[in-house]
Amino acid sequence: MSLSPAYEKYPDHTLEFDDKRLSVRVSVGEILVAESARGLSLREGRYPTVVYVPREDVKMEHFGRSEHSTHCPFKGDATYFDFVCGEEGTEQVAWSYEDPFDQMESLREHLAFYPDRARIEVLED
Repeated sequence: MSLSPAYEKYPDHTLEFDDKRLSVRVSVGEILVAESARGLSLREGRYPTVVYVPREDVKMEHFGRSEHSTHCPFKGDATYFDFVCGEEGTEQVAWSYEDPFDQMESLREHLAFYPDRARIEVLED
């Protein structure tokens, strides 16, 4: 069991998942890299809402693992992915919490995308 100690130190910090799964499409340039009806919407504190897409709904052949990583005291260690397509590429387009803290277990096997490096479309049902 791996619990985040940050919740004890910052009890007012909020991380909330929306109960409803989202239909979402993600493109990098003109290439559709993800399409899912199972997107997770996470609101964290005052940050903009982030949509996480199940990894199995992402065309992972377009991504290579970056050497960059970060640590979130609430979610865990983030791994980053570069977009690679032929000769072209964009660094750090997406990130994933591959071994999140127990409180954020829902993020396991999901990727999130930077809105300034990918087009994220949340589709209306």
